[in-house]
Amino acid sequence: MHDPVNHPAHYTDGQIEVIDFIDDKQLSYCLGNAVKYISRAGKKDPAKTIEDLQKAVWYLNHEIEKRKREAAQCTISDPAQS
Repeated sequence: MHDPVNHPAHYTDGQIEVIDFIDDKQLSYCLGNAVKYISRAGKKDPAKTIEDLQKAVWYLNHEIEKRKREAAQCTISDPAQS
């Protein structure tokens, strides 16, 4: 049964739904979105395959920068790390 709201076809073409994988791995918002865009690349709209992959890269870069800032804050906050 086609259910574009609860089970969109571009997320349900494998053995499990993308949301179930994201939940199981307890991924952050950014990592979850990267997985979402990678898994659906070209499936929702074949003309937007590259755009989907670029969005995944954007979310990965955002997550990397966030973690770098957090690591820097931990180093500054913890004198033992200096």
